[in-house]
Amino acid sequence: MAQQQHSAQETAQALVASPKGLLAVDETPRTLTSRFDALGIESTAESRRDYRELLFRAAGIDAHISGAILNDETLRQQAADSTPIAQVLIQRGIMPGVKVDTGIHPLAAAPNEGITEGLDGLRPRLNEYREMGVRFCKWRAVYTIGPGTPSRTSIAANNHALARYAALCQETGLAPVVESEVLLDGNHSIEQCYHATETVLLDLFSQCALQRVLPEGLLLKVNMVISGKDAPQRAGAQEVADRTVTCLRRTVPAAVPGVVFLSGGQSDDEAVVNLNTICGLAASVGVPWQVSFSYARALQGAPMRAWAGKPENTTLAQETLRRRALVTSAARQAQYRPELAAE
Repeated sequence: MAQQQHSAQETAQALVASPKGLLAVDETPRTLTSRFDALGIESTAESRRDYRELLFRAAGIDAHISGAILNDETLRQQAADSTPIAQVLIQRGIMPGVKVDTGIHPLAAAPNEGITEGLDGLRPRLNEYREMGVRFCKWRAVYTIGPGTPSRTSIAANNHALARYAALCQETGLAPVVESEVLLDGNHSIEQCYHATETVLLDLFSQCALQRVLPEGLLLKVNMVISGKDAPQRAGAQEVADRTVTCLRRTVPAAVPGVVFLSGGQSDDEAVVNLNTICGLAASVGVPWQVSFSYARALQGAPMRAWAGKPENTTLAQETLRRRALVTSAARQAQYRPELAAE
């Protein structure tokens, strides 16, 4: 079905308009199945559709969510009333997006490191997605901090792919979300995370410039600068904010409309408190881009547990998502208070 055409710049700006952020529901069927298994939920194409549909139809989330990143399976599904899933979102005023990479594979000559693939045949896929109502796309590259990692080889290979993907998106009129994630896994210090994140982002925007990607028409999805989850001593929210804002000010072009953070394995509370502190500091120093969120488990975890695969729990799960979206949106405005979760 033909859709009204929007420029990548228009879409990118709209996605980070205050006070909203992104809901990431782009887990592959295999990943979502593993999460369902942990809760005793049977995973079928229909049950995965039912779960995603209940999220998208939750009352009130459109006040806090500007766009939803889907998996290809979900995008091609229809709701229970036969409405295409993308149209369910559009009817709610939420922009549909889709993850377009095909996953992470071993990187040749770089032991223990990966390369995100999916460039082959991407142009026709993007054109098809646009006709289905998609407004933006996402491609994820990941890096692990360890002995000798992330290597220059891994950084250059992944950022080259990210830049080529972004250029193809903009050519098609879609806004690329370029996701660069330094993983929380490990016992590394916040200083090590800072160095890795800064190195990766400096190279990323250099590669984007080489591929003639317009910074005005993309969003950066990135990790917070944070201690490894197994670090002997983990930095608090204020240090996370200080390091993160400093890193981004030194690496992200002013023309980029927005930076959206991933929750990256943090607990729900940690992801919200850190976002609130980062956004408060960003506002006080006057950063040139919007600062927002693109959360998966930090928004979805509690609703999935509330639903537990039982239709009678749908309303409870939807209310749980509304509250998670409310508190995360408040944090995006540096206005988070713990009691908001009860409102």
